Amino acid sequence: MGEDPPHLLGYGDDETGAGVSVTCDVDTAVIEMSLHGRWSKRMASETYAGFRKCLAQHPAAIIVELHQLADPHAASAALWLAARRAASTLEPPVQVALSLPATEPLSQRLRWIGVTRSVPVYPTTEKARSAVAGHRPLTDWLQLTRRRPAGGDSARAARELIDEACAVWGFPDLRHPARLVVSELVANAVQHAGTDIAVTVWRRPTGLHLSVRDGDPRMPRLRPRLSASGRPCRGGLDIVDTLCAGWGAVATHDGKMVWATMRSIRRTSP
Repeated sequence: MGEDPPHLLGYGDDETGAGVSVTCDVDTAVIEMSLHGRWSKRMASETYAGFRKCLAQHPAAIIVELHQLADPHAASAALWLAARRAASTLEPPVQVALSLPATEPLSQRLRWIGVTRSVPVYPTTEKARSAVAGHRPLTDWLQLTRRRPAGGDSARAARELIDEACAVWGFPDLRHPARLVVSELVANAVQHAGTDIAVTVWRRPTGLHLSVRDGDPRMPRLRPRLSASGRPCRGGLDIVDTLCAGWGAVATHDGKMVWATMRSIRRTSP
């Protein structure tokens, strides 16, 4: 039996058919949330929790697709204003856009209470993507791409990428823990995915954001690890969970991305 880590995204209710799915475009750092089914208190709670988990990645933008949401009384309107307020507290702020037909009661409600002044609403997801495409990138980034990763060689190259990032961006205190974290993430991709991988290190105002992308859609799971004597031991994602301010996994268009955020004791300007 495994236990899902706290930052995995996605929600589904087998009884009602309602759900929330999340995908990320790694190249543009844009996250898309898609809601389907009837709006309810449970969906409200799960949606806002999922939105906050998306914010933990500090993306360039979050697009919320609402075309399949059944919300005839526009009960979700207040949540989108709260979501925008949460996104605006980050430095730099995260752009939020909704995709929703103008004829829907929710769209009309959003205009009436003034939410659209701070949360733009677009009739199609394609138009929302175009609108956020010109958004200035949040941070500097370094990337390593490995084809059919070969064990220790890929992990070593990823550690060297961490060395470069910490030296260039001035995070010496993160060098050792970030090397451990990226080694575990790459080792998981090598062992369980066996596909091409891309390791990316992003500079954040408070530290580093690491991601390892692979072509396997299966999500990682925290599982208890036992020593030869049968006692619990630390390793794998347990190390990631211990060393990081936040971590998780999100689906991409061709697999998944596992990410981890590490905070430095030194604050730097973006």
